[in-house]
Amino acid sequence: MNAEQPSLALVNGRVLTDHGVQDDLAVLVRGERIEAVALAADKRVTTAQQHDLQGKLLLPGFIDVQVNGGGGLLFNAAPTVDTLRGIAAAHRKFGTTGLLPTLITDTADVMYAALAAVDAAMAEGVPGILGIHLEGPFLAPARKGIHDMNLFRAPDARDIAALAAKHRGVVMMTLAPERVELETISQLAEAGVIVVAGHTAADYDTTRAALDAGVRGFTHLFNAMTPLGSRDPGVVGAALDDPHSWCGLIVDGHHVNPVSLRIAIAAKARGKSVLVTDAMPPVGSDDPSYVLNGQTIVARDGICQSDEGVLAGSALDMATGVRNLVNMVGLPLAEASRMASSYPAAWLGLDREQGRIVAGQRADFAVLDDDLYVRETWVGGVQYAA
Repeated sequence: MNAEQPSLALVNGRVLTDHGVQDDLAVLVRGERIEAVALAADKRVTTAQQHDLQGKLLLPGFIDVQVNGGGGLLFNAAPTVDTLRGIAAAHRKFGTTGLLPTLITDTADVMYAALAAVDAAMAEGVPGILGIHLEGPFLAPARKGIHDMNLFRAPDARDIAALAAKHRGVVMMTLAPERVELETISQLAEAGVIVVAGHTAADYDTTRAALDAGVRGFTHLFNAMTPLGSRDPGVVGAALDDPHSWCGLIVDGHHVNPVSLRIAIAAKARGKSVLVTDAMPPVGSDDPSYVLNGQTIVARDGICQSDEGVLAGSALDMATGVRNLVNMVGLPLAEASRMASSYPAAWLGLDREQGRIVAGQRADFAVLDDDLYVRETWVGGVQYAA
């Protein structure tokens, strides 16, 4: 923390701490860090410059590990720093203070360009960019979803070298475990890549072996994977049975039924269910349409799907996801908030820096009204209006 900078006190709010929501606290910010969480009457608070939250909720900023686009921009269409800057700005309006821009299956050249763009964006300090999520191209044709199966392939030496190289941020890789050698999964995991399973037709045993080899999670649980059956547990069964892995959940009411969401969240160890959006360009944009794999996709009634009815990402933002967890799934606000902040931070290995409102962490906040709509977002101590 920079001792030369004056403290700013966020006062008159309801602060989500590790012990729940408390209304007698203030949060002191110095520079980009939380200096202290103190009683509102503390002298450090009363003598600091103050920002009145007017009774609103102060939550840790949301962290989204799966963002394809936003603000009318699609990462695949233009893997550049400007695209990343625009996507992050669009999601910031909805309380997202950190995200993994996500590249779905594309050519090798586009994949390498995306890796380079994220490195450059982080070098420039683009607010909110935490790394990259590569969703493909090492996926299964039988569970392709909206991906272009003609671009599916097995990883080669150049791919492995590019993924395992030192990068400025997190590298998450979604792959189908039956399409990638266990030795390759281990090699990527040992190099620090967060390997997750998705778009896979694997059975339980294959998925279990991949978990043992280094798979650490599952991309949009239930979607594009073998289901839980009475005699074949499938990928979903392996995901829910494993106590150590994380599961991303798209809580938009379309990708997964709320009953299935409740069952999955109850089955997983606490802290291992993570809210994700799988967001596409309509989020934060007035234009409901975008082009993906040569197809024009139009978001209607909050659903992004092709003319054939295939889901093509989502029109979900993180704040809406939190509201849905509370109102549709029935979770307490504190747990819904953790699924959008501290749990994804832990998945990404960033929990010492982000995800909670405690001294020493980054001053990343989402300020919500009583209806759980975002009114302010703070990234690294900088305030942005919603």
